[in-house]
Amino acid sequence: MNRKWTIVTLFLILGLALAGCTAAAPAAPAGGAEAGQAPAESGAPNVLKVAATANITTWDPVKSFSTEALYMANLYEQLLRINPPDAEERFTPLLAESWEASDDGLTWTFNLRSDVKFHDGEPMNAEAVKMSIEAAKERGGASFIWAPLDSIEVIDDLTVQFNLSYAAPLDLIASSLYGAWIVSPKALEAAAADENYFEAGVEAGTGPYMLESYTPDQEVLLTRFDDYWGGWDDVPHFDKVLVLITPEAVQQQQMLEGGEVDLALRIPQENIASFMDKEGYTVDIEPTYFNYVGFFNTLREPLTDPKVRQALSYAVPYQDIVDVATLGYGTQARGAVPAGVWPYSDEVKQYTQDMDKAKALLAEAGYPDGGFDLRLTYAAENPTEERFAPLIKDAFSDLGVNVDIEAILFNQQWEEAKADPPNAQDIFLLLYWPTYSDAGTDNLWSMFHSSDAPFFNLSYWSNEEFDALIEEAASLTVTDPEKAQELYNQAQNLMVDEAPAMFLFDTKAPFVIPDHLKGFKYNLNYPFATFFYPLYEEK
Repeated sequence: MNRKWTIVTLFLILGLALAGCTAAAPAAPAGGAEAGQAPAESGAPNVLKVAATANITTWDPVKSFSTEALYMANLYEQLLRINPPDAEERFTPLLAESWEASDDGLTWTFNLRSDVKFHDGEPMNAEAVKMSIEAAKERGGASFIWAPLDSIEVIDDLTVQFNLSYAAPLDLIASSLYGAWIVSPKALEAAAADENYFEAGVEAGTGPYMLESYTPDQEVLLTRFDDYWGGWDDVPHFDKVLVLITPEAVQQQQMLEGGEVDLALRIPQENIASFMDKEGYTVDIEPTYFNYVGFFNTLREPLTDPKVRQALSYAVPYQDIVDVATLGYGTQARGAVPAGVWPYSDEVKQYTQDMDKAKALLAEAGYPDGGFDLRLTYAAENPTEERFAPLIKDAFSDLGVNVDIEAILFNQQWEEAKADPPNAQDIFLLLYWPTYSDAGTDNLWSMFHSSDAPFFNLSYWSNEEFDALIEEAASLTVTDPEKAQELYNQAQNLMVDEAPAMFLFDTKAPFVIPDHLKGFKYNLNYPFATFFYPLYEEK
C-alpha cells in the first residue's frame, strides 16, 4: 500500500496550540448583533455568539487542513459523518442517503440525497461529488486519504461509484473532516483557473450556514442558508453565528461568564472543575482521537537496545502524567491507537510504573546505575507537553538517567528529527491524531511503519514483522474486519514489547455548556469543530 503525504500534514501536530495564518482579502466586518437574541417583532435575527481559537489558514475547502475546520464543518458537508463511539449507528447520512460496498471491498456505490443545492444555486449531484473528490485527491491538503482511489464513475445523476485499487474502508474516508467536502462544480472550476479564488472569503458548500463576512484575526460571521436540505423548522435554530477569534482560553472564559458570548470552545482546563456545580452550566466530557507519544531515537545508543527502552517505559509515571497534563481529562494510552477509533483494543498491553522492573532491565542491558544522558525535546507551542515533560525527567533520574529538556518550536524540532536522525534528539514528544477514523492506516502506519519515507516515524524503528502485520491487516479491514483486528492486535503488542516509544495518554475534551443552550453535539474527528446547526436557545 502506498501512502501519499504532504508537508501540510504538520498542522495535525500543532493542533489547537497554534493560531493559523489569515486570508488575504477580507470581507466587511460583521454587524453588532446581540448574543442569543431571539427573533422579535422588529425582525432582529437570532444570533449565536461563540468564542473560539480557530483562525483561518485557507478558505479553500480542498486545501483545508487546519483549524478553519470549525467553519468548514458548518459551510460544507461530506457524504457521511462518523458518529461518536457510543452512538447506535456508526454514521449519519449527509449528502449520501445510502451506500454499499462490493464483497471484495474494491467498489463502493453511494446513493445521493435528491434536491440538494449548493449555496451558489448549483445542484448537488454525482458529477459534483466526482469533481470534488478528484480535486481532493489531486491537490487536497489531505490528498493522501484518497490513496486507494483508482477512479470515480457517474452512474446517474444521484448515483456515484468509487473504484479502488485495493480494499479500503471508504465509508471512513468519505467521512473525513479533511479532504472529503463536496464543493460546487462552478466554484471548483473557478479555483482551477485561479488558485486564490476562495481566499477572498468565498465558499460554495451545501451546509446549513453560508459565510457572510470575515475579519482576519477577529471574527467570522455565518448566516443561515434558507434552502438547506435539513430544513429550519424542527427547532429554533440560530439565524446567524458570530465567531469571535479569541486565542486566550482565560479571555474566552471571561467572555462566557460576562455574557459576551453564548459558547466558549476553550476554557482553561484548570478551571473546568469550577463549572461542575456552578448554576447555569453543564460540563460535558467527551473522548477525542488525540494521543501523546514520546518517541525514543532507536538509532542512538543506548536506545538501540529494546531492554533500555522497556526499562524507561516501566519508569514512566503514567497516572501522574495524566493528572498533571490533562488535569484528569485523559486516560493512559494503549499503544498509538486512541480509544474509540479503529483498530483500538483493550487487548493491547500497557506498561505500568514499576521501578524494580525498570532497574532490573537496565542492569541486564549493562546499565545497573543508569549513567547516561538523554535529550528530550517538545514543541514550545504545546503547554500540555510543558506540564508533563518534567515528570519524565524526575522518574528517569531515579534510575540514574539524566534528561535534559528542551522546548523548541515545532518546525525546528521537526527539521532536526528529519534532517539527521542518528544525531537527532533522544526523545521527541508528539501529539497526533488520525486524519480520518482509521488509526491503523494512519497512526500505526504513519508513526511506526518502516517504509522508504515514513512521514512521522520519529523513532526510526524498523521491524519487518510489524510492517507485514499492519499491511495485511489494512488489506482486510473491509473484507474480514475480525481477522484485521487480530492482526492489528498482534502488531500493536509487538510494538509495545519493542517500545520504540513511550505510549503516554489519550485526551478527553471537556465542554462547558450554558444551560440555556440546547442541542450541543461535539465533532468526533475534530472536537473543537462544533456543529452550530443543532444548537438552539431554550426560553
